[in-house]
Parts: sequence; structure tokens; C-alpha cells
Amino acid sequence: MSSAPDALENLIRKLESTSTLTDEERQAIRRLPATIRLIVPGQDLVQDGERPGQCGLIVEGWSYRYKLLDEGRRQILSFHVVGDVPDLQSLHLGVLDHSLAALTPCTFALIPHENLRRLTRTYPDVAALLWRETLVDAGIFRIWITAMGRRSAYGRIAHLFCELYLRQEAVGLAADLRCPMPLRQTDLADATGLTTVHVSRVMKALRTEGLITLRDRLLIIHDWKRLSEAAEFDPTYLHLKRVQTAA
Repeated sequence: MSSAPDALENLIRKLESTSTLTDEERQAIRRLPATIRLIVPGQDLVQDGERPGQCGLIVEGWSYRYKLLDEGRRQILSFHVVGDVPDLQSLHLGVLDHSLAALTPCTFALIPHENLRRLTRTYPDVAALLWRETLVDAGIFRIWITAMGRRSAYGRIAHLFCELYLRQEAVGLAADLRCPMPLRQTDLADATGLTTVHVSRVMKALRTEGLITLRDRLLIIHDWKRLSEAAEFDPTYLHLKRVQTAA
């Protein structure tokens, strides 16, 4: 299991994927108190309507934000990987308006709001970077809304794969067009507003056309150029410091 100091290195790595921290700022982040918590797939870290007193930094695994309708239907709002703080909004919003659950076995470092607020008051540039993270989140939401409203099913899934690859590449979890991809067809369906049958057809088409292989929770992108063209993918909305993948 990761220790709290090791866990906070993931936050530093994530913030430095879009900017640069000073040595003093890195040390301040390393001094944050954090409690390690493990949760199992499908378990909620926080639920819609809760008033959390801490934020959860992902140390290992994947999580997702979601809403449930009265009939029990699920809409996945976003996926999150190591280094993300998916409930960062709770630092300023008293009540959560969605739930956050583990997609895979997931380890969180729980950081008290009080300590995060003290960090942001003392280090305004760190506060700006955390605020930037919430703005990037908003940009991702806009792209997802556009995809569900106007992209084809093929384009939606291709775009999601491009996004998730680059986000993992930025924090050292992916390279050489290979990355972890633990999403089931039901997860893809609930994230893209499609049925599992439609997702299955799109996945078959992507494989048949030689664009990807998805096997044993590993995504292999065989042709980034064609996949990104099919998705009309422009990584600008991720605001990464550098994009290593060849277009």
C-alpha cells in the first residue's frame, strides 16, 4: 500500500503536467496530511448530497463521477486516473451534486479541506493551479456534452479513447500508444449515452479497421492519426504542457 508522502507525489506530478512548481511549493504539498483509504469497484467514496470535509486524491486505480436517475439508470460524467482529485469542487461547494465511485480497486489519499485551504492561502500559485484543474475539468465536460449531442457513436468512443490515452501519458501511465483501459462495455455505454449493443458494434468496427486492440484491460492504438481524425480530436481542451503522441 502507498504511504501518504508517496501518495502526494502523484498530485505534484499531475500539477506539473500542465505547469511548473517551485521546490518550496512541492515541499508544501508533501507536508499535507493524508489518510489512505482503499475502496472496491462500485463502492462510493462520496455520494450525491453529502457534505465532505476532505478531498480524495487518486493514488492507484480508476474512479468515475456519476448521477443516478430515479429508475436506476446511470450517467457517467467523467473518468479519473492517478493524480486526479475528482471531488476538488467540494473544497468550495458545501454539498456534492453527484457521486464518486471506484471503477477498479482504488486507493485514495484523503486530504482535509482545512489543510488544502491553508495551502492555497499560503501559496497563491498552487491555488491557481488547483483552480486551473477545475477549469480543465469544465473543458472536458464541454467536450463530452458536444460529443453526446453531435458526434456519431463511432466518433464518441474514438474521442474518449484519445482523451484517456493522453491524460494517462501526461502523468506517466501510458507510452508507445499503449495504456490501461479497464472500462467495460456498460461503462462505455453509460459514459457515451449509447446502448451496450451499439458500443459492441463500434468496438468491432474499430478493431476491424485496424485502429485499436482492447484486450486484458489494455488499449493498444495501432493508428493514432486515423483514430484522432475519426474522433475529430483536438487535445487543446486538456491544456497539457506537452503532448508527446504524434498526430
